[in-house]
Amino acid sequence: MAVDLVVVGLGYVGLPLAQAACDAGLSVVGLDLKTSIVEGLNAGRSHVDDLSDADIATMLAAGFRATSDSSVIADADTVVVCVPTPLSDEGGPDLGAVLGATRSIAAHLHAGQQIILESTTYPGTTDEDVRPILETTGLVAGVDFNLAFSPERIDPGNPVYGMKNTPKVVGGHTPACTERAAAFYQRFVDTVVRAAGTREAELAKLIENTYRHVNIALMNELAQFSHLLGVDLWDAIRCASSKPFGFQAFYPGPGVGGHCIPIDPNYLSYRVKTQLGQPFRFIELAQEINAGMPEYVRHRAQDLLNRDRKALNGATVLLVGVTYKPNIADERESPVRPLARGLFESGAIVQYHDAFVPAWNIDSEHGTHDGDRMIESQDDLYEAAAAADLVILLQPHKQYDLNKLQGASKLLLDTRGLLTGDNVERL
Repeated sequence: MAVDLVVVGLGYVGLPLAQAACDAGLSVVGLDLKTSIVEGLNAGRSHVDDLSDADIATMLAAGFRATSDSSVIADADTVVVCVPTPLSDEGGPDLGAVLGATRSIAAHLHAGQQIILESTTYPGTTDEDVRPILETTGLVAGVDFNLAFSPERIDPGNPVYGMKNTPKVVGGHTPACTERAAAFYQRFVDTVVRAAGTREAELAKLIENTYRHVNIALMNELAQFSHLLGVDLWDAIRCASSKPFGFQAFYPGPGVGGHCIPIDPNYLSYRVKTQLGQPFRFIELAQEINAGMPEYVRHRAQDLLNRDRKALNGATVLLVGVTYKPNIADERESPVRPLARGLFESGAIVQYHDAFVPAWNIDSEHGTHDGDRMIESQDDLYEAAAAADLVILLQPHKQYDLNKLQGASKLLLDTRGLLTGDNVERL
């Protein structure tokens, strides 16, 4: 049975895409290798923050189904690849999932089909890695089938911008490929931005996240120097933000997390280094600064306890919010994990509370291994704060009463610049 769309990869990117297409009246099948995801979705269970079980039920009622059988690709008018691209050991993107998905598509490719890659990667991937595999079929991109790249712009937990009202960048292998992909996305996205080609679309995503990576690193380094200089950086940023032009506010924190900012810029520096033989100095410096923030927070915690005539070794430290951003359950690349490991290694008794994470693996976000340290969220945040020697506020989830948290705490290190008081020190 013919379908309008097959989405390959049903994670934080693919599932919202499938939902938007279903809402627009397209017939959609989701393809994922993980049987637990497939079975859960077909039973009406969501596994991503932005979609509820009710959302999945609505999709199923509209005809959506999930499968692990790649033969469904043969029935699709359009196939969109939304599989992960984690960092490889060499520092570039691990294209294993992308190439595996591409080989599955090639096995079922037919004339007239449209293939779109959304997985974040370095410029050239669509043309140099994906296209040759598809063309082993004897079909030619831009002649027999359409090929394009469109970077995902999903921001988990964002209450304002979602799939429909976030502009979609599209770059095709040929101008005709661009137009067909643009027409496809215009069925459920308000604005489509046409790129000159696949490489420009690939680079656009990396520019977006590198821009944020570098500016957050600037603020993180300023946080360290401002503390030594006795300057309130948060107030300085507030004042700078009053300028109506030429300035955009970024803020320091305990590090960067998620699958975009700490990961994607490395794809670009990897490409520049391997293809041009040159370092991308801005990206490498930003990575060094941001990756060092968990250790800096640990040092600040130690200094605070010392001023209170306590040692970090043996102190009870409560970490509040362990996800990489507020109001979601996503722990990917959370900087709180290396902070917790550093505190453990310094002899601290580490506790945590997170409204979205009932149990937490200190050592790994990719399953449980022998020797991993697993801890459970404290039952009552405010009782735990009162009992702790130091509270570190890392994510201000909406469920938290921050004033009550401050009132309960003996000593509080605020990494988000939200609180003031005699018992509070801001990062």
